[in-house]
Amino acid sequence: MEKLLIEGGSPLRGTVRIGGAKNSAVALLPASILAQSPVTIEGLPDISDVGIIADLLEEIGGTTSLENGRIVIDPTEMVSMPLPNGKVKKLRASYYLMGAMLGRFKKAVVGLPGGCYLGPRPIDQHIKGFEALGATVTNEQGALYLRADRLTGARIYLDVVSVGATINIMLAAVLAEGKTVIENAAKEPEIIDVATLLTNMGARIKGAGTDVIRIEGVERLEGCHHTIIPDRIEAGTYIIMAASAGEEVIIDNVIPQHLESLIAKLREMGAQIDTSNDQLQISKMVRPTAVDIKTLVYPGFATDLQQPFTALLTQANGMAVITDTIYSARFKHIDELRRMGANVKVEGSSAMISGPVTLQGAKVRASDLRAGACLVSAGLMAEGVTEISGLEHIDRGYENLVQKLGSIGAKIWREKMNEAEIKHYQNS
Repeated sequence: MEKLLIEGGSPLRGTVRIGGAKNSAVALLPASILAQSPVTIEGLPDISDVGIIADLLEEIGGTTSLENGRIVIDPTEMVSMPLPNGKVKKLRASYYLMGAMLGRFKKAVVGLPGGCYLGPRPIDQHIKGFEALGATVTNEQGALYLRADRLTGARIYLDVVSVGATINIMLAAVLAEGKTVIENAAKEPEIIDVATLLTNMGARIKGAGTDVIRIEGVERLEGCHHTIIPDRIEAGTYIIMAASAGEEVIIDNVIPQHLESLIAKLREMGAQIDTSNDQLQISKMVRPTAVDIKTLVYPGFATDLQQPFTALLTQANGMAVITDTIYSARFKHIDELRRMGANVKVEGSSAMISGPVTLQGAKVRASDLRAGACLVSAGLMAEGVTEISGLEHIDRGYENLVQKLGSIGAKIWREKMNEAEIKHYQNS
């Protein structure tokens, strides 16, 4: 096991290039199951989740070739092999295997998903959609069994706006008989990305990116070539880090429209951000002003950026309130920030941050992916050295983090943990 070390106080200057969207990749790869010929996806992020899903595709009989962000998936020999345990427990997005395998094989056995614990995240809306299409879903010994003689299009209203449920129902519906309408659908850019791949494979989908998606089922899908969109959450994280510790940083390979809510809040704080077609330039922020944040479904402020934004608010003048309306347990990073000197308290689904404070390097732990991003951002601003354990979470969503931050001036490196540190980490 390794830990991440950051010596704070070095100003960031230069250009960071953003990789492909994690939240697209974990759905695009399972979508390849639906094709009858090879699928090529370009621009994938170099993160552990991609490798895990590629391994799962091979477990059910597919062949994959992954190199330099490009994967070729041959799904022709895939079978509906049960996946009750193992790698499916390592990431939340393994549930996309349910919709894809149900769509192609009319049956699937998939273990309940893992990933970062962010409080209750039920998959009842996924199940509601599968059942509306004609599937029977049962929970047997910790795995979901999905079975259908046939899938038939249906009108499905999501009680809660859910990216995962919207995509999963799309995957199951594209090969169903007749027309499916998903109402109160999520609008995230990653949904459009998945719909673009499916359309290139031969699916008939209209309305992706709006709250009503219409799908006409087809009999067969073929492979295609697809390039993934840039990761708006990775981009947002580096934008926050640049606003926190940067002199002048350019964020390359971004779609600024995907980041409008974040950019608006940073400008409200006093940041100077210039945008072009695929780049953002962030200049040093002087005397930032506290702002309040409420996370909302897209195009609102992303819950995935709430945690790294908290670190920035420790440097703002005044009191800021962050309210997370998406995940009730997304404040595990607060105790770690307090170890570094932050003045933060949590009440229910809100955190109150008083600043500015001088953060001090400390030994802290990343409890989940975006909490890790928060601690990295805090470490860049802190005096002294910050040691972060729990790198397996950070590696799930940020490719080449050390290299990217190092290239713009951060003093950041990885070290192996000694036996005592590993034992303490495992027991804590």
